[in-house]
Parts: sequence; structure tokens; C-alpha cells
Amino acid sequence: MNATHSAPPFLQDTLGAIRPIDTSWYAQAAERLDQLTKPPGSLGRLERLAAQCYAICAGLPSVPVRKAAYVFAADHGVTQEGVSAYPSAVTAQMVENFLRGGAAINVFARVHDVALTIIDAGVDAEFSESSALWHRKIRRGSRNLHREPAMSTSELEQALRVGLEAAEDARLNDYLMVAAGEMGIGNTTSASAITAALTGQPVEVVTGSGTGIRTEALEHKQRIIREALSRHLSGANSPLEALRCVGGLEIAAMSGFFLGAAQHRRLIVVDGFIATAAAALSVALAPAARDYMFAGHRSEEPGHACLLRHLDLEPVLDLRMRLGEGTGAVLAMPVIDTAAHMIAEMATFASAGVSSAVP
Repeated sequence: MNATHSAPPFLQDTLGAIRPIDTSWYAQAAERLDQLTKPPGSLGRLERLAAQCYAICAGLPSVPVRKAAYVFAADHGVTQEGVSAYPSAVTAQMVENFLRGGAAINVFARVHDVALTIIDAGVDAEFSESSALWHRKIRRGSRNLHREPAMSTSELEQALRVGLEAAEDARLNDYLMVAAGEMGIGNTTSASAITAALTGQPVEVVTGSGTGIRTEALEHKQRIIREALSRHLSGANSPLEALRCVGGLEIAAMSGFFLGAAQHRRLIVVDGFIATAAAALSVALAPAARDYMFAGHRSEEPGHACLLRHLDLEPVLDLRMRLGEGTGAVLAMPVIDTAAHMIAEMATFASAGVSSAVP
């Protein structure tokens, strides 16, 4: 896919503000880690996570680390093609469940002290006022990507702005560690199409069962994706055009969120398949955004493994999950948080009066 593209002016400002992390910060982190009261490298991957936290923060992370997750919800017109085991009405029903505090993401966020915000970017329903819900509906679901582009240019830009607004909210509230979750019946179809477009992998390789469809339905889902890609993206297309044609409103909002979070130098914990598709789009637009990302977990969706390889990200957890909502990212946050505390608070050999290893 051609990486050159013409982003709208408001997005160009964000893209231009995302800077690669200076590698000298990693060298400083490695030096500090080797001075801590432990054998060098004895904390394994936790030391790499700590070094990334140090580099993103350009020094010792500020602890305790304030954490937040933003869950973007939207419906997908492609559900008209029978690509999901669940009816599209479940999107709105699950948003109500989020607002009542009864979903997995609510439980995980409470356990790990993660501030949770639910954002209606395009659910085909209306919700009452709630302090936990942002009303940012762009339209009542994306269009059927099998028949026409999922979004207009204006709708895509509105969705990206919603994500940038959430990233700005994280900055204003001093949330250093952030995650994006999603809810949208049919969104594994969009994510599979995006993954095929970005990685060049065959549709059959990147498309899984999603909410649990059976073999015949899976083959039908793969055909729908192939035909959509052929119809909309047969030539060289920019990441934004791929997102507009075969993405979803919540995926576009997450892409904007990841770009804004990278601009503000947050510790970005990426969730599973859908969120990683959005992350890959943001990296296609701004390669330096990759420096700020941690892969929270490895989803059971086959396309997720392709995206992790594409982004060269190693997941923190592998619990054979495939729920979405931001659950894998929130579960990984305590591990990354621990790494940040370790490099910030652990004593050095000199400060503790402990003898270091004999040369």
C-alpha cells in the first residue's frame, strides 16, 4: 500500500508532532537497570518494558501511574450480509451494560484502578445522559462496506477528531498509561479487511470466526471481505482511504486516539485484533507512533498475529482471549505499571550499600 497520502489539515498537525523516541533514552535506561540491586537482566522482559517506559517519558516515569481506557462503540452496516453470529442490536445492549458496570471491561477496570470512558461514535440507538458516556455519534452505524464505502470523507474526519479529543482528555487528566477498547458487532469484518489491505496477507489468513461463526459462515464472511477489497481498494490506496472504505467509525476513532496519544507521549497499551488494526493504521500514517505502543495481549483471532508481526510488537500476555472491549490491554496494564515502578523506585547498588558483581 502506498504510504504517501494527503491527510486533512487538522490531522497533519498531529502527524507532524509525533516524534520518534531518541534512542539515547534507551541507553540511559539500560545503564540504570544494570545499577539496580539485581543481577543484570534477571527481571527478563520486565526490564525491556521498563526501558520503554523510561524512553517514552524521557526519564524516570512519574509514579504512581494514572491509567485510563476509552471504549469506542459503533455499529457496522456490513452485518446486513450475515457476517456475525450476533445481531447488530447487541452493540447498543452492550453499551448499556458498560454504563451499568456489568461488562468484563468494567470489572477489570475496577480491579486495576483504570478510569473508564464509553464513547458512542456511531451506535444505531440513542442513549440517555450518563457521566460515563460521551455522546459523539457521527451516524447510526457505518454503511455496508460490501456495497459502498463504509464512511464518507467527512464522517471519517469526524471520527478521527473524536479519537483526538479522547487523547486530549487523557493528557488534560494526566493519564500517562492509556488504552482504547471497542464494541461493534461486525467489526472483525472491518478489521480483517484492513489487515489484508495493510499487510498484503490473503483474506483467508487474516479472517477468523469473530463472535463464533461456523465454517460455512466463515467462508461467506471471507468472500464478503474479498469482494469489498476488490470493489474499493483494487489499486494503491492510502491508509486513510482503506479506513474510509472498509473500516468503521469506532476503528477510525481509535486510530485518531492512538495518533493523539503518541503526540502526547503516553504509554499506549494496544488491545486485541480490532484495536491493533486501528494501531496499524495510525502507524501507517505516522511510523513514529509505533515507539509509544505496547501490545497488551495476543488475541485468538488469526489476523492479530499478522498485525503483531507487521508492527513488530511482542504481547505482554497470551491468555487465549478474543473479547475486545479493551480487556486484554487493561489486564496488561499492571505488568507495565510494575515495570515503570521498578525502574523508578528500586534501589541502586550504591544507594542501598549493596556490593555489585565482581568484575
